[in-house]
Amino acid sequence: MLKRALTNLMENAIFYGERCDIRLTEREDIVNIEIRDYGPGIPEAERERVFKPFVRLEPSRSRNTGGSGLGLGIARNIMHAHGGELRLDNHNDGGLVVNLLLPRKNQ
Repeated sequence: MLKRALTNLMENAIFYGERCDIRLTEREDIVNIEIRDYGPGIPEAERERVFKPFVRLEPSRSRNTGGSGLGLGIARNIMHAHGGELRLDNHNDGGLVVNLLLPRKNQ
């Protein structure tokens, strides 16, 4: 399931932002996977709405200009199923930053 979430998010980043940077950071209790693109970002007022099924910010119905509007919601549900969370923020220099926060398992 995590692979599907990461694939959805990386495909979005490449499609809407032409490229993506991925960074993994670890703390004692959390692993953070950050995916940054270089596209237009998502207006703050729309950031919760994009998780709802079939919501797309790109208004065209063409399959060539975007997906079905399910990817972000699926990715967030997968993160919740693993006890984590998914956060969206715009980068100061442009583009969207997606943070996937996963709790570390005690070994």
